[in-house]
This record gives sequence, structure tokens and C-alpha cells, in this order.
Amino acid sequence: MCKTIAGVKIPDSQLAVQATELLREHGTEFLYNHSLRVYIFAVLNGQRRNLPFDPELLYISAAFHDLGLQPHYSSPDKRFEVDGANAARDFLRSHGVPPASQQLVWDTIALHTTIGIAEYKEPEVALMYSGVGLDVMGEGYEHLSEEHRLAILAAFPRNGFKKKIIPTFFGGFEHKTETTFGNIKADVCAYMIPEFKRKNFCDCILHSPWSE
Repeated sequence: MCKTIAGVKIPDSQLAVQATELLREHGTEFLYNHSLRVYIFAVLNGQRRNLPFDPELLYISAAFHDLGLQPHYSSPDKRFEVDGANAARDFLRSHGVPPASQQLVWDTIALHTTIGIAEYKEPEVALMYSGVGLDVMGEGYEHLSEEHRLAILAAFPRNGFKKKIIPTFFGGFEHKTETTFGNIKADVCAYMIPEFKRKNFCDCILHSPWSE
């Protein structure tokens, strides 16, 4: 792996290297490339906005952010974002990382798909959200120079990302579609499952056990 891409240094601390090894072992080449692009995009956004952030914690968050989609880390009943966050927290705890940093990484991963909230949290949380948004939906594409874009894609190619990412998401929670209630991944279920019926918040209110 190249040490610097688009002017962004890839962290090479012991923690970062071990997180990369876990991503390689339990993820896929597709998710590896996505995760590294997300990190670089997040850092570039942080630099553009002059935000202070911890590169190592941001990198570890990027490495783990989609590992909850993979069988090794997937639970039977939790959102995949929470599974990834839990895995990262366990990893950091096992290396004696302080609880505050564990919590920051947990929030960064757990909230990376939470529109309207993540962007107002700590810089690491907001930047991870922005990096994911850029890679998945092209949010902020206009701020990415052609030079940087070409360098990033040469190192970590998309390889049909648009066509592959939705089935990749779905594969991580098709056994627990109920965990998409109230979040954007319900759109993935609706796209992948004919006649998918979403759980409805208003129905939850109207059919609650209250007598009135």
C-alpha cells in the first residue's frame, strides 16, 4: 500500500496496521478500496475545512465502518453500523486505548449513515460521514480536484462501485431487514426486495398498547 495518496498520509502506526489487517482478513477487496477512499476523502475534507482531527482514530474508524456487513462481525439483531462500531471498540479496548477514544470511534462508525446528526458531531464523526457521502453519493464531488480524484482512483479503484454497493449493503443485513427501520438502509431493502413493506412509525403509534 502506498504511504501517501493525493497528499494524504496513510497512518502506519501499530494500531492502524492491525486494523488494516482485520479489514483485509474479514472484508473484501471491494470494501477495502471503499474504506481507504473514504479515509482519504474525509482527510481532504478536514483539511479544506481546517478541522482538527485525530488521523489514527479516523483511519481506524474508516477501516471498521463497513465491517459490520461481513459475517465475522455481523450480529443477528443489530444495525450493521452498530456491529462495526462494537468491533472497533473491542479492538481498541484490547490495545489499551482510553475509553474516550473508544467512544469517539464508536460514534464515528455508528453514526456514519445518520443524516442530519453526524455532520454536527465531533470532527472525526462529521468527517467520516462526509467521506462516506462523497464516495457513495458524490456529495462534495465539486471540491475534489481532478488530480486528487485520479490519484485516489488509481490507488483504490471503484471497479463498478455504483452497481456493486447496493447488493453489498443488502448482503450485510438481508437476514435482519427489521434493523433498517428508521434509517436510509430501508431504501436498500426496498430496492432489492420486491414488494418490501417498510415498518411505519405512524403505525407503531396508532397500534401501541395504550387504550386511548
